[in-house]
Amino acid sequence: MTATSQIVQCPTCGAKNRISSEKVEHGLAPLCGRCKTPLNVPAQVYEITDATFTDQVEKSPLPVLVDFWAPWCGPCQMIGPIIDALAKEFVGQVRFAKLNVDQNQRTAARFQASSIPLIVMFKDGKEVDRLVGAYPAPEIRRRLEELLR
Repeated sequence: MTATSQIVQCPTCGAKNRISSEKVEHGLAPLCGRCKTPLNVPAQVYEITDATFTDQVEKSPLPVLVDFWAPWCGPCQMIGPIIDALAKEFVGQVRFAKLNVDQNQRTAARFQASSIPLIVMFKDGKEVDRLVGAYPAPEIRRRLEELLR
């Protein structure tokens, strides 16, 4: 994983702050360098592959939610916006990733992703929870909150 940074403007004083994505992924909540106001970092849902799964999920310092999906899957398309919204809500606490099962069959087989959408949650590199099917946002949020306990 290479560290990237982004510029985030402080909502209080207007100062522009360079935020390291690596620090956010490690659970550090960024503060404005001028006035120390917490900064809203845009959430990101990472596209992962067979080749990147170990580094981005199993070695992640944060808990990870992986959405196993396929572009032709209607229910997968329905929960995509839910995953995006939850990524914004849990930024800096949980890492969100998507794995296309058609293009990454080795990892899909490893996690027995024969029914999609499939959401698998990892903590310390190990699977701790899974949801098969299109669950509503409140249920996924509840499971994420349990994951963080």
